[in-house]
Amino acid sequence: MRLRSSLIAALLPVLAATSAMAQSAPADQQSAPAATQKLDPTAAPCGGDFDIWKQGVAEEAKAAGVGKTGLDALENATFDTRVLARDRAQGVFSQTFTQFSGRMISAYRLKQGNTMLQKYGSVFSRAQDEFGVQPAIVTAFWALETDFGAVQGDFNTLNALVTLSNDCRRPAVFRRQIVPLLKLIDRGDLPADVQGAWAGEIGQTQMLPIDYLEDSVDGDNDGKVDLRNSAPDVIMTTAKKLEIKGWKRDQPWVQEVRVPDTLPWEQTARTNKMPISQWNQWGVTNPDGSPLADNGLKAGLALPMGRKGPAFLTYDNFDVYIEWNQSFTYALTAAVMATRFAGAPAYDPRNPEPGLSMEQMKELQTRLEARGYDVGKVDGILGTNTRDAVRKEQARLGIPADGWPTPELLEKLSA
Repeated sequence: MRLRSSLIAALLPVLAATSAMAQSAPADQQSAPAATQKLDPTAAPCGGDFDIWKQGVAEEAKAAGVGKTGLDALENATFDTRVLARDRAQGVFSQTFTQFSGRMISAYRLKQGNTMLQKYGSVFSRAQDEFGVQPAIVTAFWALETDFGAVQGDFNTLNALVTLSNDCRRPAVFRRQIVPLLKLIDRGDLPADVQGAWAGEIGQTQMLPIDYLEDSVDGDNDGKVDLRNSAPDVIMTTAKKLEIKGWKRDQPWVQEVRVPDTLPWEQTARTNKMPISQWNQWGVTNPDGSPLADNGLKAGLALPMGRKGPAFLTYDNFDVYIEWNQSFTYALTAAVMATRFAGAPAYDPRNPEPGLSMEQMKELQTRLEARGYDVGKVDGILGTNTRDAVRKEQARLGIPADGWPTPELLEKLSA
């Protein structure tokens, strides 16, 4: 998957121009970057003649100190229609959590990840000491993003960024990455024709240029940072990035649980964090039925496929996964894969109720909009806004409010 030829990442739902996009993944899951910033009003606007637009970008780059090598690279950059086609592709979003995670948490990745944990054990220990991020976390991202560097993307990064910045769909997401990339090219850290994901990410864990420029770490102490070829650089930089995004030192991220047949389902959401004692009181247990150990932390209860599907407690550190990639399905898959590297068994998929097809989801979103809900866009994707609206309608209709849209809900809304 992406993700970010890269496995296409678990692409994010279509966001507005100022929405954050997540880091990409291997070619079957690629997603777009998370960092966003409003365009500088003095910068060249999006759209219009591409060459004239690039002249405005060049002036901005010059003012930022980019030299001849970087400016020459920008002059030679071209518009890539393949990038726009990938940006518009949304098929991966229709996959359920069990479908997506079942594909992505493969036997190969688990085996290779454990090999990497042993091979680079001292580097992982150093990263944990310095940044507080457990080895399993970095390893899971490394696996999902590029299969440990095997699939880093086959798009010209500069062409991708100028294309997406010139395109007026989400220019603010990508425009701020151009100058950092030009600086990296100008100082010789990256070649002018560097390749990566369609959304501009580079290296074995798919870093955006601004992160590569400002927050990368020389993990092998050779005097330079190479996130495409140096595993120690990749491990240390990825751990630092997670710390910057808010990772809480050595704390848990997700935990598989079993839920009872009855529960105040309206309280079940990853953002509705409660003490473990409360979940115990309501009958949530470990997968083997034993009581949850009270670790003194608060957690939400995530039900990616409703109350009859798999269930997970999500701690504050899981929010960092959402910062990395705003696709809930991708984020939960990455988090669960990390638990596997940390020694947990495969999760129990249980027996979720059938969901909706993409066309049925579009019909559902249309009906939710008609009732005054903001679902973002009628696109057939179960994003945060749609899931929240589903909960509210389930509660109104007397259906357990677990956020999982079913044919029963669609039928009742259609009545």
